[in-house]
Amino acid sequence: MLDELLGRAELKARIAELEDERDALAGRLEGESDRRQEAARARQEAEKEVNRLEDRVTELEDRVERLSGEDDSLDFRGTEDLRGDRLREVLSRLDSVSTDAEGALTAAVADDRSLPSAAESAFGDRAPLVRRAAPCVALTDDAGVVSVALSPPRQPDDFDRWSDGFDLDPAWFHPTETTVVALVRGDLFALGRYEDGDLEFVEGFESDVKSAHSKGGFSQARFERIREGQIDDHIDRCHEALDEFLGGDSGAGEAETAGDDADLVVLGERTVLGEFRDRAALTATVDASGDPEAALAEASREFWTTRLYRL
Repeated sequence: MLDELLGRAELKARIAELEDERDALAGRLEGESDRRQEAARARQEAEKEVNRLEDRVTELEDRVERLSGEDDSLDFRGTEDLRGDRLREVLSRLDSVSTDAEGALTAAVADDRSLPSAAESAFGDRAPLVRRAAPCVALTDDAGVVSVALSPPRQPDDFDRWSDGFDLDPAWFHPTETTVVALVRGDLFALGRYEDGDLEFVEGFESDVKSAHSKGGFSQARFERIREGQIDDHIDRCHEALDEFLGGDSGAGEAETAGDDADLVVLGERTVLGEFRDRAALTATVDASGDPEAALAEASREFWTTRLYRL
């Protein structure tokens, strides 16, 4: 009553309205700031992607120019994905080939621009197929009885060598006794090691990470910050699990560890693999779904597959 008599009630109501308006404007300002930051990040990502695509276009244009003189009818006699017993059988068959002192050529070819002159000469008019199969290990003999290329999970450094047989290292095609494999997605982690060629599941977990959001505006920006934070926490948890198993700085206590000589292969989503390249011997993008154990088995099966090209 006293506020009404003194005219303070109207002033208090006006103050409340102004405070609400102030809070609304502050929210809009924060939203605009977030949107500007998001736009700046998006522009940087777009510029990086444009540069990558421009490099890729240049690379493909160079490849088209190199291949423009090739016979369009030239093609592989066949292709096959090899794994498990079938892979071991084919490798054993190739390993059994025996020739004169320099009758068998093994050539590791990193890309279509690095075909060594020895392979160019040995494969003759089939040499363009070796370029097309790269990265690969190309095999032929001086009688042309064998003419194949293999794309193994581990591509060796470039070399070419004539010998009395093919020079194939099992470690290019199979996991070793020190191989540890990890599957990392934005919301999942799985870890395993190989014993006698078989994958043994060690541990795995899933993290609570928000799924895609499409409301836009301030709500979208806030949602993305929360989601990115959840993914960062998940990646940190993955590193901790690897540290513990590999005997890293965090210590492993009495738990079993793989040791410093572990050969770490990290598989998973392209968006998170960059977080593990510094510590992994090899990384690769794979598609794998299901719970951690099933996803790890699927990812490993996909990775340890060799493509055979019959030239």
